[in-house]
Amino acid sequence: MTEPGKTPREDPPVPPRPQPGGIAARARAAAGAPYLAGLNPEQRLAVEMLQGPVLVLAGAGTGKTRVLTTRVAHILATGHARPGEILAVTFTNKAAREMKQRVGSMVGQIVEGMPWLGTFHSIGVKILRRHAELVALKPDFTILDQDDQIRLIKQLLEAENIDEKRWPARVLAGLLDSWKNRGLTCEQVPAGEAAIFAAGRGKKLYAAYQDRLKVLNAADFGDLLLECIRLFREQSEVLRQYQARFRYILVDEYQDTNVAQYLWLRLLGQSTGGPKTLAPSPRAPSPSPRAPLPSPLAGEGGERSEPGEGGSIAPDGIDAHPSPASPPSLSSGGSAPSPARGEGEPSSRRDDAQEPPGMLKNICCVGDDDQSIYGWRGAEVDNILRFEHDFPGARIIRLERNYRSTGHILAAASHLIAHNQGRLGKTLRTEDEPGEKVKVTSCWDSEEEARAIGEEIEQLQRNDGRGNPHPLDEIAILVRASFQMREFEDRFVTLGLPYRVIGGPRFYERQEIRDALAYLRVIHSAADDLAFERIINVPKRGLGDATVQLLHDHARRRRVPLTAAAQAVIETDELKPKPRTALRDLLAAFERWRTQKETLPHMRLAETMLDESGYTEMWQKDRSADAAGRLENLKELIRSIEEFESLAGFLEHIALVMDAEKSEGEAVSIMTLHSAKGLEFDTVFLPGWEEGLFPHQRTLDDQGRAGLEEERRLAHVGITRARRRVNIYFAANRRMHGLWSSNIPSRFLDELPEADVQVTESRGGFAAYGNTGASRFDEMTHFGSSYGTPGWQRARARRRFGDDGFGDDGEGYSARAEAMDDSSPPPRADERGLRGKPRRRLPLTIEGELVAKSTGTVSEFAIGDRVFHQKFGNGNVTAIDGNKLTIQFDKAGEKRVVDSFVERV
Repeated sequence: MTEPGKTPREDPPVPPRPQPGGIAARARAAAGAPYLAGLNPEQRLAVEMLQGPVLVLAGAGTGKTRVLTTRVAHILATGHARPGEILAVTFTNKAAREMKQRVGSMVGQIVEGMPWLGTFHSIGVKILRRHAELVALKPDFTILDQDDQIRLIKQLLEAENIDEKRWPARVLAGLLDSWKNRGLTCEQVPAGEAAIFAAGRGKKLYAAYQDRLKVLNAADFGDLLLECIRLFREQSEVLRQYQARFRYILVDEYQDTNVAQYLWLRLLGQSTGGPKTLAPSPRAPSPSPRAPLPSPLAGEGGERSEPGEGGSIAPDGIDAHPSPASPPSLSSGGSAPSPARGEGEPSSRRDDAQEPPGMLKNICCVGDDDQSIYGWRGAEVDNILRFEHDFPGARIIRLERNYRSTGHILAAASHLIAHNQGRLGKTLRTEDEPGEKVKVTSCWDSEEEARAIGEEIEQLQRNDGRGNPHPLDEIAILVRASFQMREFEDRFVTLGLPYRVIGGPRFYERQEIRDALAYLRVIHSAADDLAFERIINVPKRGLGDATVQLLHDHARRRRVPLTAAAQAVIETDELKPKPRTALRDLLAAFERWRTQKETLPHMRLAETMLDESGYTEMWQKDRSADAAGRLENLKELIRSIEEFESLAGFLEHIALVMDAEKSEGEAVSIMTLHSAKGLEFDTVFLPGWEEGLFPHQRTLDDQGRAGLEEERRLAHVGITRARRRVNIYFAANRRMHGLWSSNIPSRFLDELPEADVQVTESRGGFAAYGNTGASRFDEMTHFGSSYGTPGWQRARARRRFGDDGFGDDGEGYSARAEAMDDSSPPPRADERGLRGKPRRRLPLTIEGELVAKSTGTVSEFAIGDRVFHQKFGNGNVTAIDGNKLTIQFDKAGEKRVVDSFVERV
């Protein structure tokens, strides 16, 4: 504010930039740029190409982050832009911090002056708080989290007299999220999609929700971009200011952008000289400049509801899903033509006039179309595939030299991803050694799969192939679905192998698993107050905090468990009729289940309990993105109970698993393939490569070919996480959705190149298919019993002779069959080569002989011996049948085991 009587103070003049080719520029170039040292030619080209739009296709392990940060440093160091004139957008706060640190290490503290380096939403918040009044908000508006959003939606449903049990608030929240991911405002939601919620009232609720946000001076995550786009379109002067401010735009992980983020970038990517006019899209007629805008993605990082099918027409005339032959229009409503220089605001840069009208910005997008794996939460891989159409004259630079993985791993990944049609195309290569081939192993079932991987990891611990122990931190197991983790966790606890689950809780720590276990604990022990308190109102029965507090008061006064206190309370009038009835029904249910425990198999009891309690139905009605996964986890829990002889034994096992401390030191990493993106390990195990699991059947059913290609990209991501070693497993039998099924190996296996793949035998038990490799029994020197049938003798003889039936001495195998030792091993599936020549017998390398001895040999143990079992602990031998021992364990009860699995105490 200028004081009265004083001349207004003028802003200091902006210093001119060094002239291109002038003395200052030549001196700066002569000084050299140490941050450019070590870049390969493609990386250096991506860093130094500073004019016009650039797309950097950066494959896995090709130095994407280095290129992005070095480009920012180069822009600053060469004076092409000041820190406040660079817009650098990432997807996570962690990536933004890493970028800032790297740039700072190259150019110093100047990086602290970069206010526009951050995530889409953090930058959107910054813009909105500066111009909040222009979008009917105040600068101190509140950003709602998911819980607040759900509460607000519940209020709206109640106001509209909509039954929240029939039409859950979470379902509407998921729909809003899906519509916003696709760039649809309430006016643009198709009538057919609006009709799927509350008998066609979805659109009305969307509008009421947005209106309520304004009254509360609040915004959800989606509004952080929605309101920005509306601000830019309705306030052309504001848009022009930001267009003038940002000389360079850099975008990380461009393949993961959704429609709203794409529109936001396109508006800012226009030049201040006026909107770029391309040929209008025949699919997208241009609306009025004041048309409403599509809504943005509701947030980042968490799981999202899958978007609905069908395209959407962006309100600024850009077809959100155009065909490659029809470049979308960037005009028609992006902003009104900005006033000429000198008519409104003086230019803050002296060289703006050098940009031709309509010129697109110096925008650089870095990404990999082969790593677009988040379509289920709104990401549009088409954004990167149509970059050349969106930005005519764009330069595409491919980074194909991989600095992470060995040659065989890269060849396998490249050959696999080449089967996708929707890609721009590149081939990863390396100048390092070929390394080990990708190993593919068949297993009989998922239990053998877990055993085999556990044994392989223990072997690597002893020797990584180079004479050194393999660090556990450099080993990862990447699964397609979270329910697969359970068997690995159980196996690792048995082996005493430290592990950590990344990207989520351990299997037995998940909400639905802990709830189900709490029910089982109360059935097993009525005095388990902690378990009873956890599930007393899950699912909701009207037994709130007041009821629980009343029960606690009774229990403390009488020094009895909560269940006993509840039994006493329901006989009085201390509770209102409705909660008293609910509590009485719950106690009766537990009493019924305890009675059934004596007659029903414990697996069937658990299924009955989950159904009759309403817990399964609760998740079936929940239409959130993770509800299906929770149901799969519950079915996996039921399956795991089957392995134990009693409910008590199962609960004791769970207690041991939960008691296993999370390792603070080295540990094997277990995570989903989606969580593994951006990480790397020396050794990667990829289990579950079977049709229906990977590629996932639900993805194929919902999205067809597009879903298949995304699943293939997910496989590509999994393989390229490894530096030195990739082991792929598939099981012939797996229990999914509560049922055993015979599985077909994943189609992705046959899409791997044979020259880079080695088929190996499972270390964990029986092989799944005879044509995938030799059986472990073929490695044994003898069996514990002999067979004398003619077919058996011929089979044993045939393994020593060629297909013609004669050996080197000319004597036929039939004539010599009876002269053979009865202890000869059975014929190997691959004993003879393609030309019938006998193969050399492999030495004994696995413990198969011990398995075979379980048929007929006499145990060296005696009744009464004190023994120790790694899983069940100490016990006494009570009966012997061959090599099978019946043991009364101190804690686990009576069990029957093979003698090779115990040792004398």
